[in-house]
Amino acid sequence: MTNDSETQLPADGDATAEEAAAVPRTRIPELLHAAVEAVGGVERPGQVRMAEAVADAVDHGEHLLVQAGTGTGKSLAYLVPALAHGDRVVVATATLALQRQLVERDLPRTVDALHPVLRRRPLFAMLKGRSNYLCLHRANEGTPSDEGEGLFDPVDALGGPTGKLGQEVLRLRDWADETETGDRDDMSPGVSDKAWAQLSVNSKECLGATRCAYGQECFAEKARERAKLADVVVTNHAMLAIDAIEGAPVLPEHGLLIVDEAHELVNRVTGAATAELTVGAVNRAVKRAARLANEKAVDALQAAAENYHGLMETAQPGRVEELPEYLAYAVTAIRDASRQVITSLGETRDKGLSDEDAVRKQAMASAETLHETAERLLEDSEYDVVWIERSDRYGLGTASLRVAPLSVSGLLREGLYKERSVVLTSATLKLGGDFNGVAGSLGLPKETRLPDERTPGDNPEPGLSSGPDEEAVPYWRGLDVGSPFKYPKQGILYVAKHLADPGRDPERPDMLDELAELIGAAGGRTLGLFSSMRGAQAAAEAMRERLDHRILLQGEDTLGELIREFASDATTCLFGTLSLWQGVDVPGSACQLVVMDRIPFPRPDDPLMSARQKDVEQHGGNGFMAVAATHAALLMAQGAGRLVRAADDRGVVAVLDPRVETKRYGSFFRSSMPEFWYTTDRNQVRRSLAAIDASAAPVRPVAKRG
Repeated sequence: MTNDSETQLPADGDATAEEAAAVPRTRIPELLHAAVEAVGGVERPGQVRMAEAVADAVDHGEHLLVQAGTGTGKSLAYLVPALAHGDRVVVATATLALQRQLVERDLPRTVDALHPVLRRRPLFAMLKGRSNYLCLHRANEGTPSDEGEGLFDPVDALGGPTGKLGQEVLRLRDWADETETGDRDDMSPGVSDKAWAQLSVNSKECLGATRCAYGQECFAEKARERAKLADVVVTNHAMLAIDAIEGAPVLPEHGLLIVDEAHELVNRVTGAATAELTVGAVNRAVKRAARLANEKAVDALQAAAENYHGLMETAQPGRVEELPEYLAYAVTAIRDASRQVITSLGETRDKGLSDEDAVRKQAMASAETLHETAERLLEDSEYDVVWIERSDRYGLGTASLRVAPLSVSGLLREGLYKERSVVLTSATLKLGGDFNGVAGSLGLPKETRLPDERTPGDNPEPGLSSGPDEEAVPYWRGLDVGSPFKYPKQGILYVAKHLADPGRDPERPDMLDELAELIGAAGGRTLGLFSSMRGAQAAAEAMRERLDHRILLQGEDTLGELIREFASDATTCLFGTLSLWQGVDVPGSACQLVVMDRIPFPRPDDPLMSARQKDVEQHGGNGFMAVAATHAALLMAQGAGRLVRAADDRGVVAVLDPRVETKRYGSFFRSSMPEFWYTTDRNQVRRSLAAIDASAAPVRPVAKRG
């Protein structure tokens, strides 16, 4: 599949590990040129500038934020200096698509291209969390039962071999005999989350390589071993979060960390540091403990579960600044009972069970997670936000308690920037024309920012740049290398100033009229980005009644299939919400109009966002701009980036929210987006869309009449 599957010895003439040394920075442009040619790309000035800046940051032990617009070729711009440096590199990305591009295309070709100069072939590997790999123990021995009826769930209990879940499990077991990686993302077609959960384990449930009968063949262990030997390890933000903030090293030691898609890192780290106490989780812990823990401990946890369930049925959603006494009592009961179960599981041994270890490990993992979450909820830390949330995932009428960090900037500053240089890059890191907002959220304060361009006298004092010292200062620079695209000539940013300000109700007749006219002028070719699923559904229903164009709606098929259909038919439109703002890459005539229905501010009742906003205000800052506006600007910048994906793309980004023009904060949003030609002239935009449409496809559907 890739060269991460086995260790390779140096070829004749290759340098040994001892002989390998960093290539002088003066040769970076030469190496980059060779790599770009190898992948069939075109070298960009911004790409060269970025590569030299990465090499410079590594040489001086500094950190670097690089905004590299679409089309820059930033992957090669950081891979080339990383490989030339000679130390192990970890590349963390947010999306599967970029991970695959790096491992299957960019790295193999770059390694081949640089081999003559480096005199070595750096090894590379992909590493994910344990639950992303199929567990051979479960595939061969079965899944520990949550029902207490026998040790393992037979296929019949999963709906039988003809039921959907049973069929998926059988297919997974067959796949276990064929796959070389066990990586879920290598299975095509894939299976549901529920089916995958039957044959995978998390780190707490794993028996461990030495105790598991399949330890020598374990896919997750093999991936870890390859990562230990690799010069470049490609991983994801979730793994990086665990490594950086949980004090449990899961990544091999490395001298350089590159965070691609860095605009996503704060959300991914927040997600990794968020815990929830659900009724379902407590009930599962009871069932899993029933076979092995003593009866007294299980009864105590059962009673705590029933009490918590009753309280959660009537609990009202929203932030909980201090747990009320009745709720604190219920959480305390869960904490204490789960502690009893943990103790009991450690003491008891049921010799009659043929696979006791697997059952015990699963039960212990559930009890430990309960205990940790309950303990955290009861700590009432000023650095955490607690709230009650209702979700259909847990059944109608049932809520759960959630807890998340008020901010992750401190966690990132403490865990991310020591003992290595860190390069963070994305197409959207400057908001309102400045790096400081995003940098601060990533743990890089503006007080430690160095000039963007190095001068002879601006080096920090020796020993103060980030290093092994706990008090090390995370010195950093910001660099915007621009984009090779000519945004003012390729795109228009249109704000519909004449519309009424949007309210909470998604029914906006004037907005729907505007949307229909824009789609008609564009001949379809529209990506509709909505701030809520309710708004997307309402718009899709209205456009289907008014227009002959096919309207695809997120949720009516898999996202991948919807994007494929959208890209294959230029007259089709695709409407959706959050994942479309950042996850669509459709160059060419299929996407010539990107519409945003409104500024995507977080909901006013969002507990975490409102808590963060309040905290900024209490410290004398502007909470609205620092939290709500920054959140929205990042999404709008990403959304606007969906329009121009290639050098010959042309089109319009239409914002159907007049506040981008009429409110004082509007300039912040406009300056966060690509530098398109700006207008509020609706007639000019319609003429431009019609001209673009005519040049792309002379014949198009017309609006329905009557």
